[in-house]
Amino acid sequence: MLDISKLLEEIKQTPFDEVEIISPWCGRVSCADINEDDPVSGPCGSWLEIPGTLLASVEREHNPKPVRAPEKGRIKLIRKELEGQFIEAGTPLVTLKHFLTKQEVIQIILRQALHLFNAPERAKYYFVPEVDMKIRTAGHRSVRVNDGMDLFIMSRMKREVTLPYSGPEGLIYSVYFSHNENVGAGDPLIGVCPEELMPIVEDVVARVQAEWEEQD
Repeated sequence: MLDISKLLEEIKQTPFDEVEIISPWCGRVSCADINEDDPVSGPCGSWLEIPGTLLASVEREHNPKPVRAPEKGRIKLIRKELEGQFIEAGTPLVTLKHFLTKQEVIQIILRQALHLFNAPERAKYYFVPEVDMKIRTAGHRSVRVNDGMDLFIMSRMKREVTLPYSGPEGLIYSVYFSHNENVGAGDPLIGVCPEELMPIVEDVVARVQAEWEEQD
């Protein structure tokens, strides 16, 4: 059985992700006026209409295209030696140190603690009507699933088929897909928690909410 408390302590030892920012295009690169350890922000606003911090620009056919920070963090590395050079698409430009938020820590723990039922192929997924109705009225954690239970409708290229759940019995703790959006093959659809583990999972989630200190 997964030791959730041990996992939380391991995350505390390295409470960040390193995010490598690569150029989506080929062209001549210009670095923005940033330095190592500078804070940067990702897109924000109600509709993410405010772009992230400018990290660099890549000139294509005399048209500079901005490369911006995808999320909040601090600059760990800038490849200033590339200034003025022609680069290929996929060239690393900047490395960010992104400190994990409470919600990100919770998601890391849940994805290891829960049984993830994954999409077998790229398609749109819906709960079967009776399950969908129960979720709308009582929430997804009210739904108990068991192996072989008809749980999803998989919609792809105007073809709809029923997709049964396979895995241990338990309650739907997390839902990872949205209505009318495509899910990639192998991406999780739901996370199921056996009922005997529910108090342990909820306890560690409460601990993260109370104890985790988010950093700038």
